[in-house]
Amino acid sequence: MSQLLLTAVGADRAGLVSDLSGIIASHGANWLDSRMARLAGAFAGIVLVGIEDFKVEALKDDLGTLEAKGLRVTVTDTTAQDDEDEAVLVVHLVGHDHPGIHRVTVTMARLGVTIDDLSTGLREAPMGDGILFEAEVQCRITNATTLEDLRSELESIATEIMVDIDLVDRS
Repeated sequence: MSQLLLTAVGADRAGLVSDLSGIIASHGANWLDSRMARLAGAFAGIVLVGIEDFKVEALKDDLGTLEAKGLRVTVTDTTAQDDEDEAVLVVHLVGHDHPGIHRVTVTMARLGVTIDDLSTGLREAPMGDGILFEAEVQCRITNATTLEDLRSELESIATEIMVDIDLVDRS
């Protein structure tokens, strides 16, 4: 059994997900996980599917036909990962929108923290106090660092760039 990661990008229109799911289903593939969003008028999605090895090439060929409908699908072969020994965390960041907030992800990378899911957005601050940037990161601490080291580094950054960072251990 193979696992494939599909990335799909195109101008948003009704029926994109139906077109994609129809091809996946027609090959007997199992839709395992997905994230999809409309961003600035474009559709972007990632889908993890499980499929029998002998059906992979036919699925790839049929997914290529979606380009004529405005949806480019890229297929990446993947292997299941064993993450049982790693601490799972959620990091929530909120602060006034300004350059420099990326330092959080730079620090996480330097410490060997792996990001599993990242959601960001902008919203109005209460009482007309400008625009706030919010990020929620689901991540894993590998054996390269400790929860205490990550917490210390993030608290230092939060003070420097004037944001609130909350760290919750979900292990």
